[in-house]
Amino acid sequence: MAGPLSRIGYGVQQGARVAWYVGHYLAVNRMRGPLVPPGEEPVSVKGKVPGWQGLVAGMRALFEQDWKNIEAGLYRAPEGLLAPSEAIATSLRFFRDARKVDERRLSRKHSEVLTPELRDKYPRYYLQNFHYQTGGWFSEESAKLYDTQVEVLFSGTADAMRRQALVPLAQAFAGRDQRGLHLLDVACGTGRFLEEVTENYPRLNVTGLDLSPAYIGEARARLAKRRAATLVEANAETMPIADASQDAVTCIYLFHELPPKVRRIVAAEISRVLKPGGLAIVVDALQTGDRPDYDGLLEFFPIGFHEPYFGSYLAEDFAALFAHEGLAFDGAVPAFLSKVMTFRKEKA
Repeated sequence: MAGPLSRIGYGVQQGARVAWYVGHYLAVNRMRGPLVPPGEEPVSVKGKVPGWQGLVAGMRALFEQDWKNIEAGLYRAPEGLLAPSEAIATSLRFFRDARKVDERRLSRKHSEVLTPELRDKYPRYYLQNFHYQTGGWFSEESAKLYDTQVEVLFSGTADAMRRQALVPLAQAFAGRDQRGLHLLDVACGTGRFLEEVTENYPRLNVTGLDLSPAYIGEARARLAKRRAATLVEANAETMPIADASQDAVTCIYLFHELPPKVRRIVAAEISRVLKPGGLAIVVDALQTGDRPDYDGLLEFFPIGFHEPYFGSYLAEDFAALFAHEGLAFDGAVPAFLSKVMTFRKEKA
């Protein structure tokens, strides 16, 4: 069990992370233009919007739970902060790109990656500048900036929210030989969550799947030393993964970026590749009513960012969606602005 000094170290580390990324968030807010472009109606939300005190309380609850999980041995403590030189270089790239993102937001340009060449290779819904980010999912620069952009958006809590997916995983894998188990991470992006998985389960057979060649490239570099990790560039709608081959499937922040019809296709694919009794773990944003005091914040998200399918996501019944594909809903656990949903495939 971790001692008091370890807890102090964890607290200092997470406090420094939050301060660093909140500083970036505040600086970007000062740099950016008006909330909505000239001529558009002022932003109006119906739900409650938490103040800073409510958000800080939510962050504190997340980190307290994160530490309890570490102390209970469910997963390892996170590694240290970035080296100063790397942090500064990443920060400079982030701020240089932030101006471009804001210009795109104010002009409502979100289809710059929709080219005839890419349209022949990728689904139409994928060819957008989600969050107004430069390059969409298709450039190496986007892949290198993405993790920083997400941490700034979530004020340094994104990694801690992702780590909550390791809790049901620890429960499912307890007492089992890692070498005989297989995990698939759908829409693995830059491999950030897979890195956490492989640090905790170094002998586990893991596969990361993502449609972006640039993001898969970043994931390959991140996981280069993990011999049991395989990276696959493929569409989650038609995964080149064998039927009933996976003991667990994880999916982090994908479903809110899928059109409703595609969510059902991806859920069916997850069910297909899971073994009977296997576990699906989905981490995504809170939905309307999960935390009523945050409803206005969720309502604003697709207004301030380009998230065309977020509105339908807020009302999606995931228990019913996955039940239709033979996956029973185990439950959901909130994690600040996110939640962890678990589903189990029915045994034959």
